[in-house]
Amino acid sequence: MLTPEQITAIAYRALDDKKAKDVKILKTAEHTVLADYFVICNGSSSTHIKALVDEVDKQLSEAGEPPIRREGLRSDIWVLMDFGSVIVHIFTDEARKFYDLERLWSDAEEVTPSSLPSP
Repeated sequence: MLTPEQITAIAYRALDDKKAKDVKILKTAEHTVLADYFVICNGSSSTHIKALVDEVDKQLSEAGEPPIRREGLRSDIWVLMDFGSVIVHIFTDEARKFYDLERLWSDAEEVTPSSLPSP
């Protein structure tokens, strides 16, 4: 079983591999019971969003951490992938601005990818 930090690191690297835009990692453990980390990013099109979802799913499933659930795949504007201690949000640019999770969780610490463990 992977730690939340390891799950976050693998998710980040999967998103980075597929050229996700504006990836942010928020440490939410002290602010909610929903998850220890939120990983938030943009995809440039519905095809790109699907590629990002598929890559995160593939890399974490191979590491023994498949998503508990995925929501929003049919909407093409926001996909949520729940890994228990980590939630990955993949948005279109417009949806990200609308939902503005960074503002909603502005009291959460932003984590730099270099501080995460190597997968």
